[in-house]
Amino acid sequence: MSKLSLKAVQKLTCKKRDAWWTVLLVDPIATRLVCVLARWNFVTPNRVTWGALFVGLGSAYFFFQGDWVSLCIGAALYHLSFILDCIDGKLARLKGNGTIFGGWLDYVFDRIRVLICALTLMGGQFVQHDEEVYLLAALVVIFLDMLRYVDALQIYKMRMSMRTKIAAVTLARQAEQGVEEEERKVVFIEDLLRENPLGQADELKRQSTDAEQAEVIDLHEQFREKFPWYARVRHALVQSRIRPHLISGIEFQMFIFIVGPVIGHILWTTAVSAVLMGGFELVIMFKFWLSTRDFTRTMERLDPGNIPTRAGSIAEHLHAGRHRRRGEDDLREVEEAAQRFPAPEPYEDPGFVPYPMPYPDEYTGAVTDTMQLSKIPAQALRPGYVEPEHYSR
Repeated sequence: MSKLSLKAVQKLTCKKRDAWWTVLLVDPIATRLVCVLARWNFVTPNRVTWGALFVGLGSAYFFFQGDWVSLCIGAALYHLSFILDCIDGKLARLKGNGTIFGGWLDYVFDRIRVLICALTLMGGQFVQHDEEVYLLAALVVIFLDMLRYVDALQIYKMRMSMRTKIAAVTLARQAEQGVEEEERKVVFIEDLLRENPLGQADELKRQSTDAEQAEVIDLHEQFREKFPWYARVRHALVQSRIRPHLISGIEFQMFIFIVGPVIGHILWTTAVSAVLMGGFELVIMFKFWLSTRDFTRTMERLDPGNIPTRAGSIAEHLHAGRHRRRGEDDLREVEEAAQRFPAPEPYEDPGFVPYPMPYPDEYTGAVTDTMQLSKIPAQALRPGYVEPEHYSR
């Protein structure tokens, strides 16, 4: 097999925007290793993922030893494990043999590696120094890593939900306006920025509107209005493929499992990393909140008929006395309210019994009162029953 072009591999496998630790300290090594490993068919992305896990477990063993030399070896192995973790995705993109199961495996193994390394690193320091604060640090690391990735997945899910709703309303409006099906389209500003990382949002909006004659949906408009300097910072970082989220889960892990052990200040490194990542997470949550406000404003503009006119108020038919005298208008309002606020469905399991009852024997069919329910007053099995005072304990 001929030698692969390093520049071609880098262009095909490296993300347009990535964490600064990955861009500066991982990609230069990982892409060169990909050029070599891609020549062997038995090296698959899933096997590399397994290799990354085993190397990570090896770093956990050295972390637990607790001495400085072992900590440095563990840090080196952890960095190697992360390089392998990046190689599996690059191989999948290069060869086109990535699978959904492989993506799940990669995510789960990452969480397992962080969990075990956090326990062994802090546990080894606890054994060495007999200070309970290291056990608390382990819990903090595990909690923040879980929070980061759970929050990222949930925000992604909510963003996809907002995009889906906007797309459905926009396409329906275009159909009502007589636009041909093949010409109907929905354009989002984040897609334009993803395709043109160095572009400016306002310029991309104008160009897309002029070229495609379609409105560009912007769910980050308020954030850019409140922080106009963000666009300049983003543009400067993207030129080096670095994303603006400077302290993400990747940097958090690297500082705790590599920088802290090497410099010999694990607790201080953990504390500083936790504060920085917590601050960036708050910024992301604030940005997402502004995005939801942009979504609400966009939906009000695109589909004003489905926006509640009395949002935040209680329906009139729920007030006391409304049921006593009803005219035709009142009955119509009640019917409309019943359609808008349907009653909850009954319990789906037909075998569900809200109170314990005697059951028949499997073989003889005889009813055996194993719970001695016959001694309970019959009215006690009725809903709304209040136990008498002489029964209370």
